[in-house]
Amino acid sequence: MLKKLIVVLAVLSSTILLAQEDLKRYSAKVYYGYADDSDFGEILTFQGKKSSLDTTIAGFDMGYMFAHKAFGLPIDFYLKGGYSRYFENGYQDDLNELNALVKLYYNIDFYDNRVRVGLGEGGSYVWGVPTIELSEAMEDSTTNPKNSKYLNYIDVSIDFDIGRLIDVESMKDTYIGYSLKHRSGIFGLINGVRKGGSNYNTLYLEMNF
Repeated sequence: MLKKLIVVLAVLSSTILLAQEDLKRYSAKVYYGYADDSDFGEILTFQGKKSSLDTTIAGFDMGYMFAHKAFGLPIDFYLKGGYSRYFENGYQDDLNELNALVKLYYNIDFYDNRVRVGLGEGGSYVWGVPTIELSEAMEDSTTNPKNSKYLNYIDVSIDFDIGRLIDVESMKDTYIGYSLKHRSGIFGLINGVRKGGSNYNTLYLEMNF
């Protein structure tokens, strides 16, 4: 997975040049959300269900845009890294997480507004195993359910530009939105984890500068 990520970065960096216009290339985001018992597909089709464990998460990330209008399309690529805190609702001590990912945003401009649809792929390392992942692992049909501190990380999001919406120049390129934070072993490809991933629905505020 890491080798593929490096290849993608190298190809994009060598073939796509950032436009010479004055760009806000950096991003900063804060977010907060709750665990969902449903799987990845169910949540994306609006069939999610908040976990009865009532665990939550909060965090931030920073990013750098390394490709703008990639492939001649309204797509921007960012390299991002972040920190999260898992609040375990008394089941165990709260946990820390570091993650890194490449994220693309597809920009949809209409009239004077902008909506972005985002998809990120990378890795997540937690100092411990979140309670919801321990719970889900028990649903594994094998006799040896597994967990892992390191798992694949996917971030799916949709947001809109507050400044453009309310026509306030100083707030342009400030986005409010929803993201699904997903950790998984990709059906056992990572450390043998078939079940035992997690999904968190989060709301966030992101500023480009």
